[in-house]
Amino acid sequence: MRRSLLPVLIIGVNVLGLFLFTWPLFLNIEEFGLANLTQATWLAAVFALIAVGILALSINVRLLDSKTVAIVSVLVGLISALRLLGAGAVGIEPIWFLIILAARALGAQLGFVIAILALSVSALISGGIGPWLAFQVIAAGWIALGVGLIPRNLKFKVERFALALYGVLAALLFGLLMDLQLWPWLLGSDTQLSYLPGASVTENFSRFMTFHFATALSWDLPRAIITAILIVITARPVLNALNRANTRLNAVADWREVNERAKVQTAISPL
Repeated sequence: MRRSLLPVLIIGVNVLGLFLFTWPLFLNIEEFGLANLTQATWLAAVFALIAVGILALSINVRLLDSKTVAIVSVLVGLISALRLLGAGAVGIEPIWFLIILAARALGAQLGFVIAILALSVSALISGGIGPWLAFQVIAAGWIALGVGLIPRNLKFKVERFALALYGVLAALLFGLLMDLQLWPWLLGSDTQLSYLPGASVTENFSRFMTFHFATALSWDLPRAIITAILIVITARPVLNALNRANTRLNAVADWREVNERAKVQTAISPL
């Protein structure tokens, strides 16, 4: 795959992911020949899984090398372990602070890689595999990418506050996205809050938001509060540790590159 095409491919797949989350708000499944809502939701889940696969392959071509694999592996392991700590608890999900801080220290793109791998690995470990997994992976990747919107060169106190605020917004957004993909699965088409084929975007959005606020606050608020608190407490040591590790890995990678070039020059130089 040509590297010049990768940004276009990744953007296209993310646009597809956005469509797969939001289709119940505006898409009339009856116009597409789908017999029922179950067919539509399973089709969305299959396309989401394909999207995740394309993203993983694209990122592997573009970003992962001997330098990044080491730090990505460590962080994926830590985040997976953190997810197990909160398994089954209402809104207790301590993974987001580390995903956000990793994306801040290592860059949004590498944070994206870490997020999608961590969600995938932790699901395999905990048995949390289902049609929702691909959506969780995409949403986690978006949260990591969003960290790149926070300006650089901030004073630490401002940076910590900005990261904590972003953690609150990201935790609430994750809950909203998960409810959006769950909404057609959970309610079907027989309740007053169900997706209504052919209804206006306003009507379906109103139905969804009523469902979301009626069911999600007990999960989303604890997730947001815990994420913000953990960022405030750990931002300095975690960012310092990740920055040091990244600097050392860059130095090692540069040394290896220089060493390889020297070997090649020695091999081709006349005796």
